[in-house]
Amino acid sequence: MGALGVRGLLLVWISLLLALCLQVMPLPDGWLIWRPDWLGLMLVYWCVAAPHRVGVLHGFVLGLLLDLIEGAPLGQNALVFSLLAFLCALVYQRMRAYSLVQQAVLVFVLLGLVQLVRQWLNTLFGPFSIHLAFLLSSLIGALLWPWLFTMLQALRRRFALG
Repeated sequence: MGALGVRGLLLVWISLLLALCLQVMPLPDGWLIWRPDWLGLMLVYWCVAAPHRVGVLHGFVLGLLLDLIEGAPLGQNALVFSLLAFLCALVYQRMRAYSLVQQAVLVFVLLGLVQLVRQWLNTLFGPFSIHLAFLLSSLIGALLWPWLFTMLQALRRRFALG
């Protein structure tokens, strides 16, 4: 199976499913804008860490699962996470060369673009709203990126996943 063997794929899917659970965890309405895009963060990490094993198909499947769980129009999140995985595939080599702070800025840009597309799709399918509060989750995700990246790198080393 290459550098990411069976244990590696198990770690990838467990972390992605844990992120999916965190993404749909119930929170009070006032706190929802503060929730980071856990699934997006985890997808960015794995698309950068294992770009030949995790990609657009993973984003599409996770997006469909999120659509089904949230009751969103089928394919909306699938499109958004597929786009995120595609953008990560475009920049993963550059991102690997960046420091953690530079990576966090790039994560903010990637998640912000995806949130912008999600907001645009929401205005097509639902109530229209103009405010930039939807970017807070991208900002919080960028602030969490150095810790998440370090933790997942340590997990990969612990399980010798290359």
